[in-house]
Amino acid sequence: MQNGTLLAAIDLGSNSFRLEIGRYDMGQIQRVDYLKETVRQGTGLDEERNLSAEAMQRGWDCLARFAERLAGFQRGQVRAVATQTLREARNRDLFLARARELLGFPIDVISGREEARLIYQGVARLLPQSDERRLVVDIGGRSTELILGQAFDARVTESYRVGSVAWSMKYFPDNQFTEGAFARAEVAAQAVLDEALGAYVPGSWDSAYGASGTIGAVAEILAGAGRGSGAVTREGLDWLRDHLLAARSADRVKLAGLKDDRKPVIGGGLSVLRAVFDVLGIDAMTPAEGALRHGVLYDLLDREHVDTDLRSATVARLATKFEADAAQAKRVGDVARSLLRQLRQGAPEADLARLQRKLGWAAQLHEIGHLISHSDAHKHGAYILDNADAPGFAQPELHHLSLLVLGHRGKLRKLEADFADESFVHQLLCLRLAVVLCHARRDPDLQGLRLQAGPRQFTLAFRPAWARSFPQSAHLLREEASAWQKTPWTFALA
Repeated sequence: MQNGTLLAAIDLGSNSFRLEIGRYDMGQIQRVDYLKETVRQGTGLDEERNLSAEAMQRGWDCLARFAERLAGFQRGQVRAVATQTLREARNRDLFLARARELLGFPIDVISGREEARLIYQGVARLLPQSDERRLVVDIGGRSTELILGQAFDARVTESYRVGSVAWSMKYFPDNQFTEGAFARAEVAAQAVLDEALGAYVPGSWDSAYGASGTIGAVAEILAGAGRGSGAVTREGLDWLRDHLLAARSADRVKLAGLKDDRKPVIGGGLSVLRAVFDVLGIDAMTPAEGALRHGVLYDLLDREHVDTDLRSATVARLATKFEADAAQAKRVGDVARSLLRQLRQGAPEADLARLQRKLGWAAQLHEIGHLISHSDAHKHGAYILDNADAPGFAQPELHHLSLLVLGHRGKLRKLEADFADESFVHQLLCLRLAVVLCHARRDPDLQGLRLQAGPRQFTLAFRPAWARSFPQSAHLLREEASAWQKTPWTFALA
């Protein structure tokens, strides 16, 4: 990446939406601009986990404003990620369709563990380089992430469904602070976090850091009150709880460092933070400058190169774990990428490289379901991908791969896919043709084969003697032509 390139990360959190813009400079990203809006989407989930119209509109309005600031940015310079509220929302597709249109860029709903990994990257990148073992905690609006790591390596990542917005709504519904409400909120949070004890054993970290949100707010309050030197301590948490109880309601709280937009969720956030301290035996925690959005920015850099793209390592791990035939996967991948280059002749090289990389991953993983069942391998492979913890991947990216794996053979009408998405259709066709051409598990003869695209149609041409030399391949290709008749596209042999 060239020095001076602008990069942008958007974090669609449960409490706030944030936009971080940075300039790449010699391996580092320097802040250019930062925008934050308290959208509080997490309060808009009803009992059936549907976002209210008002919550969606607040989000859309914010993203429209962010879009104005991002005018002129290219797709590779921007990444937007959504977290717990949109992981939960049953009508998230309705929100996301309009949100993507307004923002002008894709929005990835990421898993809890992927959120945790990116949070750690953001924290680690903005801390001094060190070999210390780190515990990183991020208490968001509807989830709390815990990470154990060293240097830039996040070794243990987990996300728990407990957060400042959710706990404030449930245990402090009228913003009233009582001894009983705090007791119930802390016990409930401890019950959720208790399972962390098996992996986050006290003594397995040298320093504890708190990222963003609640922990940053509490640190500012304690600093404003002259309690400590910026760290969050047990004594400080006890003092803050006593102060909130004395005020009796959020409206009556007057504390230097407590912003108005944080008041409605301070009770829930504090109770969760106290539970984290108690469960993990923490005495002090240092607020960190880095956060999820910074991790997303640095992840954009890693994704630019194959050898630093964590997704490539994840794909290799899954292929090994499920004992996929590596030689066949490479064979299919080479053929599929070659066909895609023919099909998208004249496309920008960067766009082609991105599509080829993802097509290569699908080829690596297309047989992972064989470990479970040979006849239904494509179905099991797709299920694995839709439900796997896959570091580096957002949920839509994994689903895209699962559709390619599900569709690499058999009937096409089984795919609940968007056949208006030309890039996806091109990838799907090239993968299916590669599987056909490599059916004998040896390198196919591709001399003279030419794949071309027209409006909603494909044509595969081959030399006259080819069909006579490879009658089984020719038969499978004729069946492939029949399969595409039940889609909006046609595939013909010439």
